[in-house]
Amino acid sequence: MPIDFTNTNLIWTSILAETLYRLGLTTAIICPGSRSAPLAIAFANHPQIEAIPVLDERSASFFALGIARQSHRPVVLVCTSGTAGANFYPAVIEAKESGVPLIILTADRPPELRDCNAGQAIDQHKLYGQFPNWQTELAIPALDQSLLGYLRQTLIQAWERALYPVAGPVHLNLPLRDPLAPIPQAHAHSLASTFNSEDFFAAVSLRQESGVPSQESAGFPVTLLPSAHSGSAAPSLPLTSSRGIIIVGPVQPAAPEAFCNAIAHLAQTVGYPVLAEGLTPLRNYANLIPNLVSSYDLILRQPTLAAKLAPDVVIRIGEMPTSKQLRAWLEKTQPLQWVIDPTGRNLDPLHGKTIHLRTSVETVAALSVALAPSEAAIAYCNAWLRAELRVRQAIDQTMSATSDLRESKVAWLLSQVLPTGTPLFISSSMPVRDVECFWSPGNSRVQPFFNRGANGIDGTLSTALGIAHRQQSSVMLTGDLALLHDTNGFLLRPHFSGHLTIVLINNNGGGIFEMLPIAQFNLPFEEFFATPQAISFAKLCATYAVEHERITTWHQLEQRLNPLPSSGIRVLEIQTDRKADAQWRQNNLGAFAAEQGN
Repeated sequence: MPIDFTNTNLIWTSILAETLYRLGLTTAIICPGSRSAPLAIAFANHPQIEAIPVLDERSASFFALGIARQSHRPVVLVCTSGTAGANFYPAVIEAKESGVPLIILTADRPPELRDCNAGQAIDQHKLYGQFPNWQTELAIPALDQSLLGYLRQTLIQAWERALYPVAGPVHLNLPLRDPLAPIPQAHAHSLASTFNSEDFFAAVSLRQESGVPSQESAGFPVTLLPSAHSGSAAPSLPLTSSRGIIIVGPVQPAAPEAFCNAIAHLAQTVGYPVLAEGLTPLRNYANLIPNLVSSYDLILRQPTLAAKLAPDVVIRIGEMPTSKQLRAWLEKTQPLQWVIDPTGRNLDPLHGKTIHLRTSVETVAALSVALAPSEAAIAYCNAWLRAELRVRQAIDQTMSATSDLRESKVAWLLSQVLPTGTPLFISSSMPVRDVECFWSPGNSRVQPFFNRGANGIDGTLSTALGIAHRQQSSVMLTGDLALLHDTNGFLLRPHFSGHLTIVLINNNGGGIFEMLPIAQFNLPFEEFFATPQAISFAKLCATYAVEHERITTWHQLEQRLNPLPSSGIRVLEIQTDRKADAQWRQNNLGAFAAEQGN
């Protein structure tokens, strides 16, 4: 039993670590500091918890976020008092907005050392505002049996609040008095003879083996489609419409194949085409989804075709896809939208005719039965599928014939060549949009990951390393600015287990700004929006002892991506022309579906 009876603080923190371990904790990310020393010692000495030291708090928090994204299980973050915890803030926001479970432990000065000019002391109460699922300050460590029971039960509450009813961050502030070092105290050591560990921890157990919340955690009714088990009073989807579509937005399900099977069953039930965001796993399980449409962003750029395909009803799974074309089309056509999502969030940024169904698509699919679609419904679905076939063929032909290093081809090529099941982290800005437009459907079982809760570029490298840590060899697709924003993530290299290949598109600036209206105005655009940095990534990688290779041909990139190495961190740099890429998009994005309108 890993209870450390050296002194009061270590008894307190080792009980904390053991309780969390029994609840299901496997990983703790520890940032350096004096006030947090008892926490660091407790996690470092626990034989079943992987404790990873990380110098930079922002990098540490996104690394933890990546591990939690991959495992769907809370990860602990530890830091010292003062401004250290403030560096967790962007990751706390992302965890809240994208439903990732984190448990943040901030060490703090005791009350008598606050507001008195003691060093490294700030007000840490509600440090993260309203973003945590739950937050509280623990009592000062003491060896009273009732207080130890309070500690145990508060940690159980923290674990559950990190997962239920919707996963997210929990913040515990821990005031600690001296001694912070493992200095022996006789009264603490004497507790060892009377402390009954088995009795104390008897009620602490794994809440779920996987750490994944139940699909029914929101507690809403689930009988949403007609079935043999549903009564006439149950709410139902409007299955009478012959012009309906299913839209699946960014989602990272814990069980991708089960999720795809549920979508496939729902599509068969209602006879609708499935418009699948590139960030969903659906495009990589294409054999399961016969009505899959992946090129909707390009199809909807053709006004005649967009009008022809206007739906009456939309069944949307989760958040809205990234595509502005799709959003503008829905806002213009104003279909009735049914949003299936168990989290309780408002997922209607367009403020249209929307009804939220507070349950999971797996539940809806399990309770639904297939109906024979009308001839009109079949014709409408086939119109989508014909457009998909022709636009997808045009994309494939264009990309296959492109020998120049264009950034839009990178996402397309990755969809063709990555090894089966590869975890892929996709950075915000242009990479996520290229994936939406150009990622080809297939059966690769590639697992897409992303930080689209707040859509920022914070912590992209660290998140990708967290996703790849102790997993299958992984890939990150990023631009130069997003990587530069998080280069301290490379400090994780000595503690990282596994492999990450970073496919770096270096266009010397923010390519997404070239596509926005601001680029057309006579402003200091380059300096204040594109922000070119002119960094030598070869030298940067050498500083961190990270492998670097300049990619000059598409064949070279294919060879480097399959097979992937089994260990280490590697950067494959593709240098592109930002302005030429922007011009290519302007010339081509609207042309892929042009002949559809003739």
